[in-house]
Amino acid sequence: MGEFIKGKDLCRGFFFDVAKPILDQQFPHLSYAAGLLGYGSDVLGYDDPVSTDHMWGPRFYLFLKQEDIGLKHEILKAFSAQFPPLYKGYNVHFSQPDPNDQGIRHAVEGTPGKVDPLIFFYTPEEYLDFYMGAHQFDSLTDLEWLSFSENRLLTLAVGEFYVDNLHLAERLAPLKYYPENVWLYLIASNWGMISQEQAFVKRCATRGDDTGSILVCARIAERLMRLAFLYCKQYAPYSKWFGTAFQQLPISPQIKEAIHDAVTASTIARREEKIVLAQQLLARLHNSLSITAPVSDKSVSYFSRDIQVIYADKIAEAVQEKLTGPLAHAPLIGSLSQVSSFVELYEDASKRPAIESLY
Repeated sequence: MGEFIKGKDLCRGFFFDVAKPILDQQFPHLSYAAGLLGYGSDVLGYDDPVSTDHMWGPRFYLFLKQEDIGLKHEILKAFSAQFPPLYKGYNVHFSQPDPNDQGIRHAVEGTPGKVDPLIFFYTPEEYLDFYMGAHQFDSLTDLEWLSFSENRLLTLAVGEFYVDNLHLAERLAPLKYYPENVWLYLIASNWGMISQEQAFVKRCATRGDDTGSILVCARIAERLMRLAFLYCKQYAPYSKWFGTAFQQLPISPQIKEAIHDAVTASTIARREEKIVLAQQLLARLHNSLSITAPVSDKSVSYFSRDIQVIYADKIAEAVQEKLTGPLAHAPLIGSLSQVSSFVELYEDASKRPAIESLY
């Protein structure tokens, strides 16, 4: 096999070179949408050769109208008979779903005329109800927005349609980014959560708990990184690609350097210096966007202690004053997507009503 081909490019080429000609010839009157979206590092553009070991390869989603979904088996039969076993050096045939591993499939060597490809058939409503727990997005409430997985919002926002006769891109357009009130709530929440621990980076260390100091610093650093995504109005991916995506944000390199230096510092003096600097830089970014009246980015002593803070709670309060509706009185807890260990909650669309009740 030659040079690695990014999944986005591989799948796009596979659809137009191989699948679309079959659909055009054998199903000329079929109205459908096809593309790459949803799960997968390839959808986000972060895939590499390691990604190819499961659920990766020449693939796409094929969306059909409800009255045409019955054609699924006929279409799949045509694909099986006419797809080549290899496309650009990559297997097109996939193993059967593993019932003991969440239905995972692996690209394996296939036989001409008997290819079992990684093609997903859905009606638009069926897929969106499965993936998001809803299929109408024109009039979502703020609480409904907060119940969505941020990573799933991202994977729909960056998805690509090769053919879109069903106007799926138009249906998904409202999900491109959070509405203003939700955006402001998430900003206020992250500053609020920073404020809860802002003095503990040094306090833990002065009591001999350097490990605790490092953990607190890392939590503050993550919230600052999330603020950077919010200020850039970009969804943050889940933990595997969170740092990678952060490095690509169009923000000052000083912010990235300060956060990196804080979490890698070997002394408490440097750890405190850099995490406070990172907060100051994010406060200045906040001010540059005129979201609220200018907030202070000055480093001051925490009460009379030898601990430096910028009083992040003042920033949270300034943003909170801008909130309307139920979020004006909601606890500043952000969204569950911000807690990496809550995957079982925020990735299960059926739990969305329960998540809404938290606010």
